[in-house]
Amino acid sequence: MKFNSESKFKYILLSCTAFILVFALAGFGQLSTGQESASGSPSAARKENSSTPGKDIGHGGEDIGKGAAKGSLDLGKGVAGGAGNLVTGHPIDAGTSVGKGAVGFGKNVGVGAVKGTYKIGKGVGGLFKKLAGKS
Repeated sequence: MKFNSESKFKYILLSCTAFILVFALAGFGQLSTGQESASGSPSAARKENSSTPGKDIGHGGEDIGKGAAKGSLDLGKGVAGGAGNLVTGHPIDAGTSVGKGAVGFGKNVGVGAVKGTYKIGKGVGGLFKKLAGKS
């Protein structure tokens, strides 16, 4: 079977869109919005000013996860919008939507990774400081 250049381009574009959509939908399953429980106990409402190195490391991992989840959400929205535009015959708008989703993904994942790495480094530094103080 021989493809002409136009049908080959459409096949590649459709394949790439499907590939991105599969990974974007996997990110939707990991997104946890609005699942925070409100505890009525006074000890939970009290906030500690000093954080321990372990908490800093934990919050760093949390920030990395949040960035990945938000990025996947942006990517999914962009791919879904792009697929809708492609189906309705607007290929330029489809490319724009997918591009915006990819940029949002990169921004959120990058910001989450930087924030998380900073907090993990802060926690590891705190551990070293704690160990040096015990010597």
